[in-house]
Amino acid sequence: MSLLPSSTPSLLANLLAFGASEMSGKATRLLVVVAISRTLSAESVGYAAAALALGEILKSLTENGIGQRIIAAHKDDLEAICSSAHRLFWGYCVGLTALQMGLGLGLYLAGQTTVGALVGLMAIEYLFMPAGLVQVALAMREDRLKRVAVISAAQVSGANLITVALAFAWASPLVLVLPRVLTAPIWLVAVRRLRPWQRPSKATMAPLRPFLNYGLPVTGIELVKALRLHADKIVVGALLGPKALGIYFLAFNAGLSLATSYCAALSIVLFPHLCQEADQFKALRRTAGLSIICILPFVLLQAAFAPYYVPLLLGAKWAHIAPTVSILCFAALPLSIWTAVAASLRVSRRPKVEFIVTLILTIALIFSAIIAAPYGLGAMAIAYVVTTTIILLAAALPHLTSPSSKTSERFDPCLNLQSSCRVSTPQKR
Repeated sequence: MSLLPSSTPSLLANLLAFGASEMSGKATRLLVVVAISRTLSAESVGYAAAALALGEILKSLTENGIGQRIIAAHKDDLEAICSSAHRLFWGYCVGLTALQMGLGLGLYLAGQTTVGALVGLMAIEYLFMPAGLVQVALAMREDRLKRVAVISAAQVSGANLITVALAFAWASPLVLVLPRVLTAPIWLVAVRRLRPWQRPSKATMAPLRPFLNYGLPVTGIELVKALRLHADKIVVGALLGPKALGIYFLAFNAGLSLATSYCAALSIVLFPHLCQEADQFKALRRTAGLSIICILPFVLLQAAFAPYYVPLLLGAKWAHIAPTVSILCFAALPLSIWTAVAASLRVSRRPKVEFIVTLILTIALIFSAIIAAPYGLGAMAIAYVVTTTIILLAAALPHLTSPSSKTSERFDPCLNLQSSCRVSTPQKR
């Protein structure tokens, strides 16, 4: 008899699928880092890094919990929720396009012409998203996560390979941004073929309040997460200039690539998995332990071999960032534990707890970057890992050591809003 719960093999299979997707993206991303380190100046990389940081912060607003409501919807409400979600996706994405283009124009007029043009160009990507986001959520609801992972890997890897080709043909910061726009239509066609769906012409619309009640804290969490990942780049660029930011970008991209890839895959897989678990506390402890077992060997290998692969891949002129890369690898451990806890918090309808923890961590990391910046890249890496470990472990341990009164409750996006969320259906006579 198997010692593992019946859901564990499914979780591992989905985690491996999304992990492979993220790893393929990072493998090709490594080629990007190699290409730009050998063809672009540190200053050019710095300009692109600033634009990418601003773009990723704004893009986090598309992670608004709408897709998760589709995944967890009651079957009687699914069509109405999908119809409302479709409308909301369009509103979000068109609004973000206008906002980002406005920001890019403002930067351009303020004298930051390169960064402003890159930020404005990246906004075009949003226009391709809303026509495929409902389809992605429905595919995940139907446990087609492996095929979603393949599509994601194809888009990311394709964009990275285009970047590599452009970098050797055209040494410009634009090569880090343009492929994102060029591959967006490919993603859209693929997800619409994976899970066809069209909004009925006379569709019943679900009320918007449940979307907002659940979505606003999730949006806040994702925005703060993006600030945690990218605000330090803005701090470095503002304090030390584009050249220093280019060096910082390459070092942190190499050191944190494993952590961000793994946690991205973990967060995607865990939510639908935990939605199916009756005992949230046991499921959380099991998945948190499993996540550490999976990632620890790779962290140790990456940290140990950084002094060899950094100069080999990036060139001898970048060998001095190898110790920084080794230090940053260890951020994957607390981030993995917290990703599991955060998924459980969302399932048990407590995204506000995750938001508070992420906000505290973000503020702490910004201050640690400001304080450590004058002492060099190594000091900033140590400050990042220590700050992340202390705050996330302190926040995660209470949830891992004793069950909360809410951990036994499964996710129901309509709870306490039944009268407004449920779509009425005629009684059988």
